[in-house]
Amino acid sequence: MAAYILCRFVSAIAVMAMVGIFIFFLLRLAPGDPAAIIAGKSATAEMIAGIREQLGLNDSMPVQFIRWVRDMLGGDFGTSIFAGRPVLELISQRLEPTLSLSILTMILSVTVGVCFGILAAWRTGGLIDRILTAFSAFAYSVPVFVIGFFLIYFLAIRLHWLPVQGYVPIAAGLGPWFEHLIMPTVALSLGYIAFIARITRASMLEVLSEDYMRTAAAKGASSYAMLFHHALKNAGVPILTVIGLSFAWLIGGVVLTETVFNLPGIGRLVVDAINMRDYPIIQSVLILVSGLYVLINLTVDLAYTLIDPRIRY
Repeated sequence: MAAYILCRFVSAIAVMAMVGIFIFFLLRLAPGDPAAIIAGKSATAEMIAGIREQLGLNDSMPVQFIRWVRDMLGGDFGTSIFAGRPVLELISQRLEPTLSLSILTMILSVTVGVCFGILAAWRTGGLIDRILTAFSAFAYSVPVFVIGFFLIYFLAIRLHWLPVQGYVPIAAGLGPWFEHLIMPTVALSLGYIAFIARITRASMLEVLSEDYMRTAAAKGASSYAMLFHHALKNAGVPILTVIGLSFAWLIGGVVLTETVFNLPGIGRLVVDAINMRDYPIIQSVLILVSGLYVLINLTVDLAYTLIDPRIRY
């Protein structure tokens, strides 16, 4: 196990190095000059040149890259070009809405998706199974922003049950905080519920067809014991895999959802930074997200041994 963790740690460093190189040079090759944006439309060439010199954009690409890596390894992710504040400070201020939405979405997705998939597998071909098929087709076909606008129109504008947009910090009260996150969570979780439910159903059907499951039924095992004690444990590896992938993919879905519901999270911060060519913010967020993705994959791999003791590294 120790050798496996060390090997994965080394490979994670290599992956992050390649990601860093790709992100840095891709942003520099994208159209748009941050110095020209800062200077404004009426700026002269001398003003733009002075801003580029101040920001260090006149240095060669390798020099800028080495300086960026050196500062980042020292805990300095740079200063926002437009806000003039440390990038980590800006990210920390936007972290609570994004984490709140992500955690609530995963709790809802995993709980409903796994239960839905188990019931569909237990009554395959029945009403619940057909409902899951129809729901999956709907959730996969309709974009998140369409579901978001639909919820806003009916639950907020027509029925006045929930606030239209915005975010209330959890420190201001658990009730207002939860009310502002209900619609974003539902809109974002539908696709993940369908995905997890389908994988759970397929894995459970495979396990339920095994000989030892028929033996357990012949011995008089209860439905609860067969589903949760025997079947779910043996079907847990692919389910855990898809949960980990869903959590990693959730990072991309949060950006669009925060824009629709006007949540001041990291997604909105990235969108604003892209529009203004704020390189330090874009680079830092992408690096942190990539690191989180690698960490999730490593955690899922190590968690396999808890579900299936037969797995050894």
